[in-house]
Amino acid sequence: MIPDRLKKGDTIGLIAPSSPVEKDDLEVINKSILLMEGAGFKVKFSKNALANTLGYGTTAKEKAEDINEMFEDEEVKAIFNISGGFNSNCTFEYLDYDRMKIHPKIICGFSDSTSILNAIYAKTGLVTFHGPTFKSLTSWQTQYGYEEVMKRFVEGGLLLGKMEDEYTTIQEGVAKGILVGGNLSLVNEMAVGAYSIDFTDKILFLEELFLETPPELVSNYLYHMKQNGVFDKIKGMWIGNYDGSISLERILLDTLEGEYKFPIIKSNNFGHIDKKVVIPIGTMAKIDTNQKIKIELVENCVK
Repeated sequence: MIPDRLKKGDTIGLIAPSSPVEKDDLEVINKSILLMEGAGFKVKFSKNALANTLGYGTTAKEKAEDINEMFEDEEVKAIFNISGGFNSNCTFEYLDYDRMKIHPKIICGFSDSTSILNAIYAKTGLVTFHGPTFKSLTSWQTQYGYEEVMKRFVEGGLLLGKMEDEYTTIQEGVAKGILVGGNLSLVNEMAVGAYSIDFTDKILFLEELFLETPPELVSNYLYHMKQNGVFDKIKGMWIGNYDGSISLERILLDTLEGEYKFPIIKSNNFGHIDKKVVIPIGTMAKIDTNQKIKIELVENCVK
């Protein structure tokens, strides 16, 4: 199930299902509002988006209520997570997945949004989007993320990133599969359990923030995923940004120990950096390490 693309005059809904929005963030958020209004869109905050009921964010039910209402609101054509943080997974049991099926629409974010994006896809089949949060449209030094949003959501473009983006082959091969993934720590949490990701025949993409996750913790997450059969199921891997003293690909290869033959590629165009490719979760993609751009979408993700 794919959502409709954005058109000028459409309304973008803003939600805050992770950490509370800080006062210091409001200036950047206002810049993003001006950017999107200048592009011809309207912006609408959810009821609890700027609240802080608990002192560390709003309640799980308030967060879920905002998401549910944004999906039902006929005026809203796309939903953006305002910023990242922690604990968006608290919403899972309160989300109205049947309502989302009736009112499918774009939902976008990264980092902690990984949880919601993969849960919604798993429960509804709706393609969701790992890309800039609303704040990050203007909080980084380049317009890369904004341009990706326009390309994917307005133009319906299929190119993942830009032609000049560099890709590295970690392990050779060709594979096709549905894209799932996002932030490593969140994907690891969804390796098992009631809201686990179905990794069967998928292309798994991963990135991580070094400031919160040192190499030994990355190793912990990857071994937990290995021990729970994740790497037995997937068809390929795509690694994004990780600015650690030891590279993510090195830690991954230490974990895999040559036991798996699926292709693995690396690029620095998604993650906690200014370059943020909009990656559709739930869309078929192909990895081919013989190509310059080593991964491509092979079906539309908006209509």
